Amino acid sequence: MEEGERMTLNPRHLLITGPPGCGKTTLLMRLADGLGNLRPAGFYTEEIREAGVRRGFRLVGFDGREGVLAHIDFRGVPRVGRYGVDVAGFEAFLDELDLSSALVFIDEIGKMECLSPRFIAMLRELFDSDRTVVATIALRGSGFIAEVKQRGDCRLVEMSPGDREALLTTLRLDLVRRLGDR
Repeated sequence: MEEGERMTLNPRHLLITGPPGCGKTTLLMRLADGLGNLRPAGFYTEEIREAGVRRGFRLVGFDGREGVLAHIDFRGVPRVGRYGVDVAGFEAFLDELDLSSALVFIDEIGKMECLSPRFIAMLRELFDSDRTVVATIALRGSGFIAEVKQRGDCRLVEMSPGDREALLTTLRLDLVRRLGDR
């Protein structure tokens, strides 16, 4: 067992955590790309940058759909730090996703996303289904974030800067073994 990893008996789901900027989203996207034959579903987030400054976060579905999760210019909505979070827009984005694949990628389970009751309900349903969920999750957090980390069917892997390539190989092989040729 690697340092920073919690082992569970036959975990079906994979949670990737680590400090901001360590490459969690890149790892998730490369895992999804390397497992394209399994037709993964889900979404990832991208930074919205203007003149080199982060202004918000864009949602990108593996089916090509896009939305905006949060932006510094959003007013009259819940805020996380300096970002206004468009919960209604996020929920509309989620409603359009087809998550019927055996392999679902979610980036990320974090404070902004957990403002959505629909997101939490959707994830509980996914975790309790026969599908495999691969998700990035905030390093720290209470409520739903802590709840997910305590699930016995989740393997929690903590990334650090510089170990993305080794993790990519190991986690891809583990997922291929688990999912076979579905």
